[in-house]
Amino acid sequence: MRALFGDADATGDAADLPDHQLCATPAGLPVLVAVPGASVTGTVLTLDRRGAARLDALQALFGAVPVRSEIRIAGAGMTATLYRAEHKGLSVWPDPDWTEHRAGILFAACAEMAALSETHAPQVLRARWPMALSHAASILRGQAEPAPATLRRDWRREDVSLVTPRQPYAWYFGVREDDLRFRRFDDSLSDVVKRAGFVMSDAVTVLPYDPKRDRVMLVEQFRYGPWLRGVRNPWSLEPIAGRVDPFEMPEAAALREAQEETGLTLTAEQLLAVGNAYPSPGAITEYLYHYVALCDLPDGSEGVSGLETEAEDIRSHVISFDRLMELVKSGEAQNGPLVLTAWWLAAHRDGLRAG
Repeated sequence: MRALFGDADATGDAADLPDHQLCATPAGLPVLVAVPGASVTGTVLTLDRRGAARLDALQALFGAVPVRSEIRIAGAGMTATLYRAEHKGLSVWPDPDWTEHRAGILFAACAEMAALSETHAPQVLRARWPMALSHAASILRGQAEPAPATLRRDWRREDVSLVTPRQPYAWYFGVREDDLRFRRFDDSLSDVVKRAGFVMSDAVTVLPYDPKRDRVMLVEQFRYGPWLRGVRNPWSLEPIAGRVDPFEMPEAAALREAQEETGLTLTAEQLLAVGNAYPSPGAITEYLYHYVALCDLPDGSEGVSGLETEAEDIRSHVISFDRLMELVKSGEAQNGPLVLTAWWLAAHRDGLRAG
């Protein structure tokens, strides 16, 4: 609760709210709606001004507005503020897909929104919400993954001390800036240092490979990063790639992105894991799951695809493996995941073709 609203005190008493029902927002979060004859049981919170402002901003994000209403605690009536949304289009909560993991993602995203509400306008929160969900899922995924430490430091939580956290920019992506101290290798704590990072979410890359014809499929599109760098050609040759949605697994994201970007229909059994990696851990949070997909790539597999809702204009190319390596060696292929996956494929190609 502190992560959402700061200092909050609960009465500890169950409160009954008559003529209301919990419904699910499109994101699957519970929200109160007026339903005569229904009843909801909950707990009353006493918030300070800061916590109340956070709650106002968070509920507004889901279309709920504060109203004063009569509640009952141990049979006695009292008035409290509740947040109520319009009933139309909402299903009864809990959502059929509700799980403890889903709840953890939603709670972490709401905590980010509550904190951002103190320094960012409502339109920023609305723009940030979808990516906040993906970022929250990335955090939980990272916390659940193994963290071997056979050579590197086997760290403890006290090895990093967060002094002052800030998020000066938040939109689809975000920028986090922290003052912190970290454990040095002589076991002392560093001075307070400032670090800034680009807040993103987990993503996947997929390189389709036809071992029978010894072909791969690449995609090509305009990329803002190279253009911002001022290069002579900002069109990039890449593997299929995309962000992992908040409530899907990386393998499912790989299959979905292949369909969206190239029209290829793949199955999980066709995916070979190349490895997982941070492309630039000093500056961004992005974590990539790399795959090679074994599939058929007959003549005529190329085309132009992409989601209109994301202004995507993506052209696919089917080329020989030898041509792929020529592009890597000449520098025409400059995309990091493509270069990494190409060399992985070079190391495993003979075995895949034999198989």
